[in-house]
Amino acid sequence: MDWKFELLLAFRAIMAAVLGGFVGWERERHGREAGIRTYAAVSLGACIFGLISSHASTTGDPGRIAAQVVTGVGFLGAGVILRDQGRIHGLTTAATLWATASVGLAISYGMYTLGTLGALIIFSLLAAHHLPAWTRFKNRHGDCSAQRKDEQDS
Repeated sequence: MDWKFELLLAFRAIMAAVLGGFVGWERERHGREAGIRTYAAVSLGACIFGLISSHASTTGDPGRIAAQVVTGVGFLGAGVILRDQGRIHGLTTAATLWATASVGLAISYGMYTLGTLGALIIFSLLAAHHLPAWTRFKNRHGDCSAQRKDEQDS
């Protein structure tokens, strides 16, 4: 057992969980169902699958496991999306869970800058929704969902 190598892998797993938790913190802070634990778990799981994929496979395509993370988390996200009285809920949660899996995979492959940048961008996208400027922008340009509903009713 190479302890130095194992510590590097452990560092990557911890970093992925922390970055995923950072994104989840924003969601939890605003009362969403998927929060710190969910996002940290998705990022950590994607990282560990990526580590397994890149280091345990001596034959075949090492990217196969990582590719299935994309599909698997997409399936998880599909379960988060709900339709209620003509309105769709959970789309942002599904999309950000899927994107957070990419953060974990980036970290698993040693792409620390890309993973960190990805987490910061996802966090920023989620946080922007709660800024006063976002509300002004939305009010100025109209609520697209309300416009679509009006178009469907006519």
